[in-house]
Amino acid sequence: MLWLEWRMVLDSLRGRRRMLPCSFWFLLLFAAGGLVLFIHLQDLSEMVQQQGPGVRLGGTPRQSRETLCTQDREGARSDLYQDQRLGPDVLSSPIPPMQFPDFERSRQKATPGSREQDIGSLHVTKRHRKLLKTSPVIHHSNNASSSSSSISSSSSSSSSSFSSATSSSSSTSSSGSLPPESWSRLSRVLEARRRLMKEMCAKYKSSISRTVTRHHVAHIYVEDKYKLLYCQVPKAGCSNWKRTLMVLAGQASNTQSIKHDTVHYGNHLKRLDSFDRQGIMHRLETYTKVVFVREPLERLVSAYRDKFENPNNYYHSLFGKPIISKYRVNASKVALSTGNGVTFQEFVQYLLDVHRPVGMDIHWEPANQLCNPCLLDYDFIGKFENMEEESNFLLRRTGAPRNLTLPNFKDRNPSAERTSMEITQKYFAQVSMWERQRIYDFYYMDYLMFNYSKPFKDLY
Repeated sequence: MLWLEWRMVLDSLRGRRRMLPCSFWFLLLFAAGGLVLFIHLQDLSEMVQQQGPGVRLGGTPRQSRETLCTQDREGARSDLYQDQRLGPDVLSSPIPPMQFPDFERSRQKATPGSREQDIGSLHVTKRHRKLLKTSPVIHHSNNASSSSSSISSSSSSSSSSFSSATSSSSSTSSSGSLPPESWSRLSRVLEARRRLMKEMCAKYKSSISRTVTRHHVAHIYVEDKYKLLYCQVPKAGCSNWKRTLMVLAGQASNTQSIKHDTVHYGNHLKRLDSFDRQGIMHRLETYTKVVFVREPLERLVSAYRDKFENPNNYYHSLFGKPIISKYRVNASKVALSTGNGVTFQEFVQYLLDVHRPVGMDIHWEPANQLCNPCLLDYDFIGKFENMEEESNFLLRRTGAPRNLTLPNFKDRNPSAERTSMEITQKYFAQVSMWERQRIYDFYYMDYLMFNYSKPFKDLY
C-alpha cells in the first residue's frame, strides 16, 4: 500500500514536469498579446486627439489616386527646401496659419473672395503624413541633382526679379488700373502663397524625383515675348488666359474676337514639351511660371455640368457610355448607345472607383498633378475666385500693354449660370456623406497646397 502511494506521488511530479513547458509558452504568448494591445491603444489615442482628413475610427477610407501609391516611409528628405526658412514677415502674411504647422497659431484674415482658410493651425500626424507622401525615394545622379538645384536657384532669382518688378511697376501704377495699396496687398498675398507651397512640398512631397521630364511640363504654354509659362488648369479660367497669351504673342488684336475652338484646337500656342531639353530647362529657369487654381469641388462640379449636362458628343461617347454601363442599374438601350444623361451620383461613383471603366481626364485631374508645383516652383499662384484682379496685376507686372486685360466672358453655354459654391453644395447634396468625404480625400492635397477651406462642415 505504501509503495502504491509513493508511486502516485512520483507520477504526479512527472505530470507537473510535463506541463511546465506548456504553461511557460502560454504565459509568453499572453505577455506578447498584452504588449501588442498596449501599442494599438496608444495609436488609437493619438488618432482621437489628432484626427485629420481621410482618417476615420473603425474603418479604413478608400484612398485617392495619390494615396493609393503611398510608400510607408519616413525616408530621407530632399535637400531642396532644407535651407529655406520662413522669415518674420510670415507672421503678418495674409495666408492663415493652418498652412504653416507649428510656426504660427494666431488667427489672420484671408484674402477676400479667395476662400482661403481663416482658421487656426491644424496639426497633421505622422500617420497622415505617410499617407500624403506618394513616391518612393529616388537616388539621383550628380547630373540630375545639379540640374534640379540650378532650376531651384534660377527660379528663386527669377522670383526675386519678378518681385522687384512689382515695386517699380507699383510706382507707375497711377496710370494703371490698380492703386498702390492693391499692388502692395497682392504682392504680400502672392509671396505668402509661394511660402505656403514650399512648406507643404517640403513636408509631404520631399521624396519625389527632382528630374524634370516632358510629362511634367505637358500642360504648360509658352509666351516667349513676355517670357511667361502658363500651366492650364481646366475650369479655372484657362480659356480666357489662352486668349490673353495669343494677344501677347501677336496672334490676335483683342481677346473678344477669339473663338473657343480657336483657343483649344487651333494649335496657336506653343507648349513647353514641344521644345528640346535645353529649351525646356532654359525657359523653366528664366521665365515667369504662372498657375491659376480653383476651389477643387467647385471645379469638379463645373466640369461635370459642362461635359455631361450639355451636348458634347466626345465626352458622352468616351466617358458617358462606360459610366452608364457600369453604374446604372437597368440602363436603357438609348442611354447605353449615346452616353447621354450621366447623373452626378454616377459621375462620383466613377471618380472614386479604383477600377474605373475609363481613365481620368484633365478637367477633373487634381491641379497639383497637372502642374507639379513641388517640382517646378511657380512664381505666381493665382486664384480663380479673384481672377480678374490677380490676372491684371500679373499682366502689369510683366509689362503687357496697359489696354490688355483678362476677359471674363463665358463663350460655352453662356445662358447657364456660372458654377458657384451654392450650386456646388446642391450637387453634393445628391451623394452620401461618405462619398463627400472620399471626394474631399481625393482632392486633399489641392486643399492643403492651395489653402482652401473645407467645403462641408461634416468633413474630417
